[in-house]
Amino acid sequence: MCYSTALRKEREKIEKELRNQINVKFDAQSTYQPYFHLNGFTHGNLQIIKMDQPDIITDASWGLIPDWAIHNPEVFRKKSNTLNARSESIFEKPTYRDSAENKRCLILADGFFEPHHENGKAIPYFCYQPSKSNPKGEVFLFAGLYNEIDDKTLSATILTTEANDFFMEVHNKGKRMPLILDPHYFEDWLDEGMSNQQINELMATGISKKQFSAHPVSNDFYKKGIDTNKPYIIEEVQKNTLF
Repeated sequence: MCYSTALRKEREKIEKELRNQINVKFDAQSTYQPYFHLNGFTHGNLQIIKMDQPDIITDASWGLIPDWAIHNPEVFRKKSNTLNARSESIFEKPTYRDSAENKRCLILADGFFEPHHENGKAIPYFCYQPSKSNPKGEVFLFAGLYNEIDDKTLSATILTTEANDFFMEVHNKGKRMPLILDPHYFEDWLDEGMSNQQINELMATGISKKQFSAHPVSNDFYKKGIDTNKPYIIEEVQKNTLF
């Protein structure tokens, strides 16, 4: 599962960093501001790249609303959790089927949080993709689905898949991970000509091979009433990390 993300960079930095992978610009109407912790259950905005606008980064409320629920998204969200969708079953679920075929998207992040369990206790871990030029984490793109709520509002979900060896150690109870696409497959994911079989094959083989890092962060992450959208929430809380 992936219910909390980070995107800490300014717009211009994001556009520049992605330029060699996908040439995109922020929509002039985007409300994006850098964040250290976006809790999916607040249904705040993710930043996405849609199939029909592959050169634009736009806002989308986190938690996909299918067509039959757009008349009352609040009621739907109280009954259904669509922050994530299991990639293995998107063509089987009525909630996701149409979006999987016609409304795929890429979702921006430069970090996300997963629970690591020790002695029956969940410890929040911050996961990111360091590089020599960006030791605090590169921007990467999740495979996602979206739908329109109205003419001005989109909704989106992050796809998940079976954890690889690294994330099996991090997310050691659920053993899932978000489907982080290799840049080689960005254009394919947004290609309207992809068949369902090709999409399934891409989801199975297109996961990024870039190395991730992860470390434990403050337990404030799990506490109610605390504003954790602050720089400290991604900082390592102990000198040595298992991963």
